[in-house]
Amino acid sequence: MKNRHATRKATVEARKAQEQSLLLEQFRKLPVVSVACEKTGIGRASYYRWRQEDPKFATAADEALTDGTNLVSDMAESQLLSQIRDGNLGAVMYWLKHRNPHYNNKLEVTARLKHENDNLTPEQEAAITEALRLASLTEDDPSTSSISLPPSSHGTTPTDAADSEAVAPDVQG
Repeated sequence: MKNRHATRKATVEARKAQEQSLLLEQFRKLPVVSVACEKTGIGRASYYRWRQEDPKFATAADEALTDGTNLVSDMAESQLLSQIRDGNLGAVMYWLKHRNPHYNNKLEVTARLKHENDNLTPEQEAAITEALRLASLTEDDPSTSSISLPPSSHGTTPTDAADSEAVAPDVQG
């Protein structure tokens, strides 16, 4: 009985090794787990279980996926170069934007950080507090009635302009 069990276990392990080898081969051709699993007839759950149980298989799978990704990238670049040779302006622009720093749309931001004495002055604190208070005002807020807003560029406050619109006569000819 022990011999039969050992034979069965060896058969299962041999089949697993063969399936893993087939799966790794598929990863080298097309680095998409679900597609490779489907082509080999291996369930995705089995693949992820094998990864957890066997660190050597996980490493081999990562290497095979990287090889497959590199293969697909090479094929894509080959197609892109073919399109450039055929005069495809979109392909030319794509290549230049991604391969030549003079043509990319990147924005460089340079900043200087100040670490010493980053405290605000009392005047700065008051200005920020007032700005935050004014930014949170709503018409339903009863505290707005005592706030005087600065005049607009037309010499009226925003509340004056709203009041004058409310009582302005309808002038239509």
